[in-house]
Amino acid sequence: MYKARLIGPDERNAFDKFVAWAPKGHILQSFEWGELKGKGEWQPLRLVVENQEGKMEAAISILKRTIPVLGKAIFYAPRGPVGDVHNEELMDFLFREVKGLARKHGAIFLKIDPDISVEDEKFKNYLHKRKFISQVTGKGFEGIQPRFVFRLDITDEEEEIFKRFHSKTRYNIRLSGRKGVEIKEDCGKDELPKFYKILQETTERDKFLVRPYQYFVDMWNSLFPEGYLKLFMAYYEGQPIAGTLAFLFGDKAWYIYGASSNSHRNVMPNYLLQWTMIKWAKANNCGLYDFRGVPGDLDEDNPLYGLYRFKKGFEGDYVEFVGEYDLVFSTFYYKLWNTLEPLYQKNIRRLIGIKKKLKKRAGN
Repeated sequence: MYKARLIGPDERNAFDKFVAWAPKGHILQSFEWGELKGKGEWQPLRLVVENQEGKMEAAISILKRTIPVLGKAIFYAPRGPVGDVHNEELMDFLFREVKGLARKHGAIFLKIDPDISVEDEKFKNYLHKRKFISQVTGKGFEGIQPRFVFRLDITDEEEEIFKRFHSKTRYNIRLSGRKGVEIKEDCGKDELPKFYKILQETTERDKFLVRPYQYFVDMWNSLFPEGYLKLFMAYYEGQPIAGTLAFLFGDKAWYIYGASSNSHRNVMPNYLLQWTMIKWAKANNCGLYDFRGVPGDLDEDNPLYGLYRFKKGFEGDYVEFVGEYDLVFSTFYYKLWNTLEPLYQKNIRRLIGIKKKLKKRAGN
């Protein structure tokens, strides 16, 4: 009934078209996202399942990473698979094909974190019946992708969407405009260094890590030509004070990165930036705007609570996904991986910390 095959660059457009307009399609399953990750330590593999007429029924973009020393690999499908996840026959066929692919590539397991709500009991039961192992992450940002997000339905008219915002959010959007903040929407690649400089300022203030500048250049080169990436910059008195990067794919948009300067925070550029992005998404026929990650721990003492409060002001839906699940192909190596990987991550974080301290000292 079904047949599966790997696809190459010549079928990029057909693959993206299917993934973009599938009910649970996601930018992280796009052909271009695989190209971006392929510039680092991952190798993209795109598998499609077709019916007898050659029509795509399901797809999964897998990122393969080789494990040093062990000579094995891991498979990761960010926000995959794509297709009718409630069609058990289809999903069974897809995962059987992935298992065959894993044998060829020496993969220990496949990790998925699909765009499926935790309330979808039918899909969770399917995963449990098929021996997927749930990987419980914390209520912060411990997972690979955010487990908790805010999502805004933008199918209504702009006026109605704006009315639903919290009164303080509406006030801050108007305040930003009155204060003279200008949002530049037609940003080219020449604006990217300005954005990254502000992003570095943000990371130092809020104490989180950021990828190297080259990663953002690669992201731009991979996604911007296809119309999947857009940069917004906020200017005040002729100076850039904030910026955001957004994804657009099919009928969905995602707020992916945000940066704000320590200067002129009183003119509330982040609020006007978000409203501008929402209007841009709507103008591009999106029905969903995703604010991305928020904490699951909503205690006001949580350092991330301010992020939650900011995004909540736009009155989106607070969504928890099913989280990460592993389909294991080698029990022995999977146990070994779960023992060694935390030690590896701990050492990487320690080395990054040392590097930052040395860089800071060198700058003094």
